[in-house]
Amino acid sequence: MPNPFNQQVIEEFRANHGRVGGYFEGARLLLLTTTGARTGTPHTTPVGYYPDGGEQVLVIASAGGAPQHPDWFRNLVANPRATVEDGLFTYEAEAVVLERAERDRVFARAVEADPGWAEYQAKTDRVIPVVALRQVPQDGPPSMNAGSIAEHLQVAHDAFRRELALIREEFRKTGASLGAQLRVNCLTLCQGLHNHHTGEGLGLFPFLADRHPELAPALDRLGKEHERIAELLEQLRGVIADGQPEPGRVLSQVEHLTAELEAHLTYEEEQLIPLLTAVGTPE
Repeated sequence: MPNPFNQQVIEEFRANHGRVGGYFEGARLLLLTTTGARTGTPHTTPVGYYPDGGEQVLVIASAGGAPQHPDWFRNLVANPRATVEDGLFTYEAEAVVLERAERDRVFARAVEADPGWAEYQAKTDRVIPVVALRQVPQDGPPSMNAGSIAEHLQVAHDAFRRELALIREEFRKTGASLGAQLRVNCLTLCQGLHNHHTGEGLGLFPFLADRHPELAPALDRLGKEHERIAELLEQLRGVIADGQPEPGRVLSQVEHLTAELEAHLTYEEEQLIPLLTAVGTPE
């Protein structure tokens, strides 16, 4: 059984699609369910994470600098298969403990983003492990943490809003510098938005166009907005790819993307969510 603090976070996380308050407010958080090394029973733990692009996220087994590894890490060593809930999807992941050279590189990236990790390492003699959680491919559609397409769309939009807010806050905390982890965060966001809009263009929009011909003008506008956002994402990638980009340029690009994306998301919600609520889930 989770301790009372963890249980409260777990319940709030699941009730609010990844949004929590209190100690974890404003943090990137996931729920990690591991198999007990001794008991064989499932254990769910809220864990902070870092994006790492593609189908992988990183978690750090700091235990606040305690002398022993956290239980969830020992469980993953015994059984590397785990379940991850990110607020939008639930998926199976394979845990890979990073080897020392890669661990050191990634841990330095994390310290650059948050010096607290170095403080935890200084408190303990153990080398704090870094674990990559790699999504296991599955057949069929992903498991959505939503009861309908309408709810899923809203939750996805809110997740992008939160991530953009986090990135802007990270710029503010670092004096608008572009550290290695902040680069990864921006590029992961770019890929996520690209995937989301590609999925809408191939699936959701044709589904609605077939059932609601009157929606053609709105869908046409949304398609054009997708193209515009794709241009902004490519510009952001280009600025980040510069060897030593002027940080203000990157932040300006993020702010521009945020403004246009927010307008797009709001319009899409106004036009599509009422219809999606009415039609439910397509067969």
